[in-house]
Amino acid sequence: MINNAWLAMFITLILCVLWMRLINLLADKQLISSSLSRKIIHIGTGPLFVICWLLFPEKSISRYLAAFVPMLIVIQVLLVGLGKMKDHTSVQSMARTGARTELLKGPLFYGIVFVLITLFFWKSIYAIIALMILCGGDGVADLIGSRVRSKKILWTQKKTVMGSLAMFIGGFLLSILLIAIINSAFIDIPPVSKYIVPLLIISLVATFVESITPSDYDNLTIPASALILSLILL
Repeated sequence: MINNAWLAMFITLILCVLWMRLINLLADKQLISSSLSRKIIHIGTGPLFVICWLLFPEKSISRYLAAFVPMLIVIQVLLVGLGKMKDHTSVQSMARTGARTELLKGPLFYGIVFVLITLFFWKSIYAIIALMILCGGDGVADLIGSRVRSKKILWTQKKTVMGSLAMFIGGFLLSILLIAIINSAFIDIPPVSKYIVPLLIISLVATFVESITPSDYDNLTIPASALILSLILL
């Protein structure tokens, strides 16, 4: 923990920007594909940001300064998507087809979700679960589903069995991992074992929600469903 919340915000911002810029650079140099870079950012940025919560002191201003970090990214994505700001590397790494307007859907929603959950569920178990199922579940689902051939799900022809299985396992495991990390620090939450069964249920429902949601909007529906279930079950 750092006693100065402003310093904690600055460090968090630097770490998140460096992480995203590194992946953007790899995609721009074509060392990794744009689809892979998009998923690496999707999976990795959230856990890094949440772990940085541990830097912030127990002060009322901390949640607002922490939320300011994804807010800055939201503003950047919005400006680039609208064509008000040029950032070729961001478009390459975050847009499926390379069109800047794509940033106004999935990537923008992703950032907005982080802002809102940080503000309203600061340092809570509900926030950790909702965000990690979004990152680990949805991110891994597309990564595996698009690369491993398997049968289509019965109720939708756009999702595969392997993709949904990866969603379920990825969201569950990343949630457990972050809960364990936070638990080992200074935030007072019950042991990981208490969350196993509820997390299995939450991950299963979130997997179903992901399977029936259009790809541009699952960054909204997945954390929303996980958050609501967390509030009910925990």
